[in-house]
Amino acid sequence: MNKFITAATENEKTIGKLMFCLLPIQVLIAVISSLNSIVSALFASNFIDITAMGAVGLYSPIQMLIGSISATFMGGATILCGQYMGKNEGEKMRGVFSLDIAVSFFIGLFIASILFFAGRLVSAGMFLRDETLRPYFSIYLIGQSIGTIPFILGSQLSSFLSLENNMKRNTAASLSFIASNVLLNFIFIQKMKMGVWGLSLASSLGAWIYFLVQAQYFFSKKSRLKFSQKDIDIKELKKIFIIGYPGALSNCWQTLRGFIVNFLLAAYVGTVGISAFCAANTLMMLAWCVPAGMVAVSRMVMSVGVGEEDRASVSDVMRVMFKKFCLVNNVIALFIILFSNKLAGIFYHDIFSQVYIMTAWGFRLLPLCLAFGSILQHFVCYAQMSGKNVFIQLASFLDGVLFVAEFSAILVPHFGVNGVYAANVLNGIFVFATILLYSIICNRRFPRCMEDLMVMPDTFGAPPSERLDLTVRDTEDVVNVAKEAQAFCLERCVDPRRSFVASLAMEEMAGNIVEHAFTKDKKKHSVLIRLVHKDQDVILRIRDDCVSFNPEERARASGDGGDPAKNVGIKMVYGMAKSVNWQSIFGMNVLTVKI
Repeated sequence: MNKFITAATENEKTIGKLMFCLLPIQVLIAVISSLNSIVSALFASNFIDITAMGAVGLYSPIQMLIGSISATFMGGATILCGQYMGKNEGEKMRGVFSLDIAVSFFIGLFIASILFFAGRLVSAGMFLRDETLRPYFSIYLIGQSIGTIPFILGSQLSSFLSLENNMKRNTAASLSFIASNVLLNFIFIQKMKMGVWGLSLASSLGAWIYFLVQAQYFFSKKSRLKFSQKDIDIKELKKIFIIGYPGALSNCWQTLRGFIVNFLLAAYVGTVGISAFCAANTLMMLAWCVPAGMVAVSRMVMSVGVGEEDRASVSDVMRVMFKKFCLVNNVIALFIILFSNKLAGIFYHDIFSQVYIMTAWGFRLLPLCLAFGSILQHFVCYAQMSGKNVFIQLASFLDGVLFVAEFSAILVPHFGVNGVYAANVLNGIFVFATILLYSIICNRRFPRCMEDLMVMPDTFGAPPSERLDLTVRDTEDVVNVAKEAQAFCLERCVDPRRSFVASLAMEEMAGNIVEHAFTKDKKKHSVLIRLVHKDQDVILRIRDDCVSFNPEERARASGDGGDPAKNVGIKMVYGMAKSVNWQSIFGMNVLTVKI
């Protein structure tokens, strides 16, 4: 029992280490998605005027809607690719990738056309009564239409680059976008005095640069994911949509919420309220990039765990979220609250103006939502993979519209824009209570463990009685776990031959890692081993975080010009096992042996 607890703790540590390694680039990718609004708001408020800021605020719900559509396909395709990765089905991975890129391109083209014609209609006097704001918003819509296609395609490629574990390319693309966006805004607005047209054009051209830097990698030999028309299975589109749309549903509801909140602010507070909320909400998008990056990491790691039917790893992702991710979110929230006045001063310099005071209060209240929002997004992400569509639709509606809109309608007439801020905080509290209540109803008891809180079905993965979890740290452990593996198989009434092969495979493969891979660097390493006996199948999974190493290369090596007995242990395993598959997943070696 102690060894099982040690292995479970080691697995959680490994999952946590992996998630924090993947986190920085995912946060940076999330920054890209919101940087259009952030940079546009900064240049609009500081270098144009408050009316330009209003145009940015009006476009925000539209940007969220486009992001929701993009997220539907990005989330669905990423999860499906991750599951195929866990199953080691390369052709299906390429098919999903190719289908997603093709569909995303046509969707981007369609939305770009709508934005362009909507801009022309606004200019003609439709959709917007404010004559002062109308020309600004019209030009802004037309400019944003130019960058719609690369924005949607770039969102897809960023997730696929993460699955490829190519952090350098993602980082290069992200930094290129940030630098070009700021530089182009400076040139168009400061130097060329292009106003709102320059504001929208800068972000659109930056999106094209971001996409082109990413796309180069997928034409190289290093990429496993290449566009292949012959691998496209149009039937997979339904799977992508079914998996992806629930996760994006929350954003769709938030788009509706944005229109409702803008209406309430316009009715009870006026343009100053919309501008203050836009400023606070826009900069908070930067803070929200951290929870968004966390969810992106968790989605990838969980999707592979679901593909492997690894019950423990999927629940470990949620444990890391509660223990570490929430702590990070609370630290960020505290920092924002302490510097609320300085942050408000980024947009508005008159500390006695109404818009400055309203913006500062936004930075004091909205950060309290970060941890609650991260928790909800993680549960929605897990629900996507487990087909809990009722929960997704309920949580998305409550979080996206009902609670915020209802509380805002009650509070805004009495407290102005502060009522909107308070409504968002109350929303987080009530949504978390909904998650807990859902677990209690489904389990018919208060949750006793993480799997209870997640409402994880008993049929998913192998329960503790059907699996053996072990950790190897040195040569002595290798011998001991090999004996335990054989004993476990015999206790489960596995025939002696397969019990011996399981023991041999574990000893040879784990021993090879300890002997050769552990010494490649000065870092501490461990080998996580899982042996599963379920439905008459015996499956051995060996996972380590050492340098990339494919044992199949040594198994195929002949003895020509060398020692014919070299790598004989690995060759025996390949010869005796039913199948042996190796993958590099997020920089980790994952070897799966079916016996």
